[in-house]
Amino acid sequence: MFSKANANFKKIFNIKVTIPTILLLASFSAISQGNDLEQGIYELNRGEFQAAIAQFRPLVSEGYAPAQYQMALVYQHGYSVPKDAMQALELLQLSAAQNYPDAQFELALIYSEGKLVKQDLKKAFDLTHMAAKKGLASAQFNLAVMYANGSGIKQDDFKASRWYKSAANQNYALAQYNLALLYSEGKGVEKSTELSFVWNTIASWNGYPDAEQSRLMDERDLSKKKIENNIDTANKIYQNIREQQKIKAKMAEKQRFY
Repeated sequence: MFSKANANFKKIFNIKVTIPTILLLASFSAISQGNDLEQGIYELNRGEFQAAIAQFRPLVSEGYAPAQYQMALVYQHGYSVPKDAMQALELLQLSAAQNYPDAQFELALIYSEGKLVKQDLKKAFDLTHMAAKKGLASAQFNLAVMYANGSGIKQDDFKASRWYKSAANQNYALAQYNLALLYSEGKGVEKSTELSFVWNTIASWNGYPDAEQSRLMDERDLSKKKIENNIDTANKIYQNIREQQKIKAKMAEKQRFY
């Protein structure tokens, strides 16, 4: 009886030891992949394309979605390799299938353009929507444009305004400018020269060239007191946006080590 119980205890004990070991190995692998990807992106950004490819290729072989996306860019632009649009497309499809938002968005642009593949605006919308829901500002902006123009989806100014607002809150200057335009025209939102002024002001602070002229046009319809108040409002919104960006950056930095 004692030996049988002891044998059972050993079986249970072995299971308890093995599972954490597997988890630790998986965690180490993820950290290693992230570090190699980061090194590859660093090399790519400084024009050391062969060094970048050397980092990306093993990760692509492992099916790592972010690396598949980066290698797609390498083939797309011909960074030390012959340009190969179809190879880039295949890698984007693999990455997008793993719900990687950058790949989904890039693939959406391809379906929208209709050169490498048959144009499919509905598929372009669906891919853009998936990437937008994951927080990709450029996808949120494009999704707003799709709703505004009725591209691949029924035209809807209200939904356009919501997605412009999401991208604007991530400091996407063109979204801020377009949101100001909606407030100026009262499309999808209640018409408001003051809010148009606020978002044009923020877009101009971000260097969007047409925003300053639009801001000056709004200013003509506002009293000096309202202009002062709205500049204060714009500053508070802008500072909050910048603070949120810092928080996200810190969170992303922490995730590199866990």
